[in-house]
This record gives sequence, C-alpha cells and structure tokens, in this order.
Amino acid sequence: MLDNLIYCLNATVPIFLMMLLGMLFRRMGFFDQAFADKLNSYVFKIGLPVMLFKDLVESDFFSVWDAPFVLYCFLATLLSILLTAAVSLFWKDRSLRGEFVQVGYRSSIALLGAAFLENLYGNAGAASLVIIGAVPLYNVAAVLVLSLSSPQQSGVNRAALKKACKGIVTNPIILGIVVGLVWTLLRIPEPLIMEKTVNSISATATPLGLMALGASFDLKKALGRWKPAVAATAVKLVVLAAVFLPAAVAMGARDDKLVAALAMLASPTTVSSFVMARSMGHEGTLTSSTVMLTTLFSIFTLTLWLYILRTMGLI
Repeated sequence: MLDNLIYCLNATVPIFLMMLLGMLFRRMGFFDQAFADKLNSYVFKIGLPVMLFKDLVESDFFSVWDAPFVLYCFLATLLSILLTAAVSLFWKDRSLRGEFVQVGYRSSIALLGAAFLENLYGNAGAASLVIIGAVPLYNVAAVLVLSLSSPQQSGVNRAALKKACKGIVTNPIILGIVVGLVWTLLRIPEPLIMEKTVNSISATATPLGLMALGASFDLKKALGRWKPAVAATAVKLVVLAAVFLPAAVAMGARDDKLVAALAMLASPTTVSSFVMARSMGHEGTLTSSTVMLTTLFSIFTLTLWLYILRTMGLI
C-alpha cells in the first residue's frame, strides 16, 4: 500500500508543485495576470500542439489508435453533459444553469491530462485519442448550453455556433494532432535539426502551462458563487469518474489509456470555459469559482483516484 501511495504522489505532487511555483512567482512579482495569459496562449497555440505532434511522430500510429476507446470518450462526454444538465435543474436561478453544465463536464485534458501521461509514461499519445473523441463535443455543447441559458438571448446563437465550429477546425491542439497523424501515416522522415527543435519546444509546454495556471489562481474568485461552485466541483472531480470510469475498465482500458480517461473525467475545469461564458453574455463568476476550486481540490482527488486504480492493479 505504501508503494502504491508513493507511486501516486510521484505522479501528482510534481504537477501541483509547478502550479504552486506559479502562485509563488505571482506573489513575488515575477508573474502578473497579463504574463500568465501570455503563457497560457503560448502553451495552447504552440507548446501543446508541438508536444502532441512529437508524441505521435515518435510512436507507431497503429499501436496508439483505438477506435473503441475514442468512441468511449465521445459517449462518456455526451452522457456527462446530459448528467450535469440534469443536476443543473436543481438551481432555481436559471442564469446559472448554462455555466453549471459547462464547468461540470469540461476538463483541462490537453494540459493536465497530457502532464499526467508525460509524468507517468513519458509521452502523451493517449491524450490525443481523448482530444479527438471529446474536445469537438466540448466546444459545440458549450455553445448550445450557454446560448440556451444566456440572459441576453432566447435561443441558440447561430453566429456563436458557427464560430465554435470554426474554432474546432482551427484549434491549434487538434491541428497538432492532425499534422502528427498525417506525418506518421505518410512516414515522412524527421531531420535531426527539426527533431531537436521540436523536442525543445515540446519540453516547455507542461511546466509553463502549469505555472501559468497556478499564477492565475485567485481564492477570492473561488468563493464568488460557493454553493453551486462546490456542487459543480463535486460533479467534476468525483461523480463523473465514479459513474463512467468503470465502463473504461470493463472495456479493457489500462495504463496510459485509463489514466487519459481519468483525466478526461476528473481533471479540473479548463480555464477556457470562463472565456466562453463571458463571451456569450454570462456573468462568469460561477465559472471562475469552479475553475479555481477544481484546480485546488484536484490535488487530493486525482491522487486518490490514481491510488485506487494502482491498488486494483489497473495502472
């Protein structure tokens, strides 16, 4: 049991120490919010796409690809959206429901999921399968639920939906995966100069992204809408994994794929959900509160989930 606990702590503690460093650097004046936003933009547009490209190019695509697992990610995400939508009906304030649904299902799989996989297995190849299966649905569903519940409109905003679809096609992370898949399938040789450059850029993605996330943490915002935020945090970090992770185990997902599924279901709510909520006429306080609370408490819940999976011999 002690060995299993040490294994889990070795997987989670270094990740959250990087986030704590970001918080420390913010307090010391090295980082400010504008710089953290720039780092987040760099990681999203450059660092993570290059890292996923590298992992796919270095791996055998046919050994990584798993159509049933991609389908599982899609269905688990769809059912997660429906479950959080059902829970949101308990809130009398209808203006909160759209935000509650989005923060309840939308994970930071690209950053924290990739970080866990890199930390445990040395590559984030399985994260690309989750991104293919879940991320397009993340974006389309967010537009639908936020449009239908926006206090500024009475129906689906077609312009926003069109913009979301365009955003999926031009999403840097998805483009990085597509380029990596094409590069691998065509067996294009990678020159040594390019390989070293790609490796160097890839190595910056996780540490810079985690420090930027830590630098953005604001405890006051986390207490802004504490009741619905606590409920959404429980759904995001505990309920979805408890409901849908057994299905991944039953279909044979193990090791990196099971950890990728865990990251999809139980990692903190992605920061981009706040941008989406604000741009579609919502207050955003519930979203920012849930982002902060899920980031804080995932330190404990993810360690516990990993410990359970490790103790059961699944990872």
